Amino acid sequence: MKVIKTVAEMQQYANEARLAGKKIGLVPTMGYLHEGHMSLVDKARFENSVVVVSIFVNPTQFAPNEDLAAYPKDFEADRKKCQEASVDVIFYPDEKEMYPNIHLTWVDVDVITKKLCGKTRPTHFRGVATVVAKLFNIIKPNKAYFGQKDYQQSLVIIKMVKDLNFDVKIVTCPIVREKDGLAMSSRNKYLSSDERKEAVVLYQSLERAKWIITEGEKRAATIKFEMKQMIQKTSGEIEYIEVLNAKNLDNLDIIKGKVLVALAVKFGKARLIDNIVIDTDMSETQSVSEYVKKHRGIFNEL
Repeated sequence: MKVIKTVAEMQQYANEARLAGKKIGLVPTMGYLHEGHMSLVDKARFENSVVVVSIFVNPTQFAPNEDLAAYPKDFEADRKKCQEASVDVIFYPDEKEMYPNIHLTWVDVDVITKKLCGKTRPTHFRGVATVVAKLFNIIKPNKAYFGQKDYQQSLVIIKMVKDLNFDVKIVTCPIVREKDGLAMSSRNKYLSSDERKEAVVLYQSLERAKWIITEGEKRAATIKFEMKQMIQKTSGEIEYIEVLNAKNLDNLDIIKGKVLVALAVKFGKARLIDNIVIDTDMSETQSVSEYVKKHRGIFNEL
């Protein structure tokens, strides 16, 4: 496994791989890798002849009051995980390599970046889209892999790729969860033991939403109210709970088609996001008794 730290060397490697007819799969990360990241690596390894994992804590997607300085890092642990997963290359640039001079060029995806996380982080997705565009130009992947936990981010990247004609296919992979349902995240490290126990309410509230929708509830306001009631029993501070069209993030009063139920909640220093996508056309044909039976343990806890 190679560790490449410069743009020029990475571009040369990618050019040679492409000329040799190899398919490149990219997993963009900010490091501190966990099983969620590694599930993306496994998918990329299965579908490509070359797998590149980028590790770069991108400063342009953090606002001045956010956790850039404290963001967890452990490159040696990341290197070991990548080696065990048969990654071919870790692209590990520093900030000066990625932003060497005064940076005047940005990629700004409109409309869908103004909702959900974009409401309180207005410059976040500009930074995300810009760094991902740079990574695509440097690594030249055939496919790039993103997790559904960052659903809005995936949607932004898909739109950017379509609008700007990038020659790359975006693959969105399922959320990987802890045994109790909490979505894996590098920021889970910030949780105290008590906060960690409480944070499972995010998953429980999403499952509650899915159950209510499966029962036939169509009012988005009712879904959000039920979820809010659950989360307010904990120390979590709700930033948003939304029920939106899963394709374009349009607001919904009445639930129909494929919907995204998403939330952001802060426990202490940790700002956690999670979501679930529900195809209401399919859920209407699912047996409610079968669904409740499958999730009986969760509902017994409510």
